[in-house]
Amino acid sequence: MIELMDDQKIHAALAEHPHWELRDSTLVRAVQAPDFTTGIRLVDEVAATAEVMNHHPDIDIRWTTVKFALSTHSAGGVTAADVELAGRIDGIVDEIVTAAG
Repeated sequence: MIELMDDQKIHAALAEHPHWELRDSTLVRAVQAPDFTTGIRLVDEVAATAEVMNHHPDIDIRWTTVKFALSTHSAGGVTAADVELAGRIDGIVDEIVTAAG
């Protein structure tokens, strides 16, 4: 069974990933893309990474704002897999959005 992270571990992880916040047992980050096409490229890259990890975020796209929500549903909260994916999403954002901005 996948182990849930306690609050102390989650807050330590958030210190390493300052663009993320904890909301209702879910890690959340909103990204402002410079345009819609870049936002879709971001989603496409995150989807490919998530597929390789077999760990999939909830994604909400509103024009140029892309929101990611990470929670291990089968465990009922945040796990190390969510933190790992958050870090990978940060890298993808830096690569695609920051470079395009």
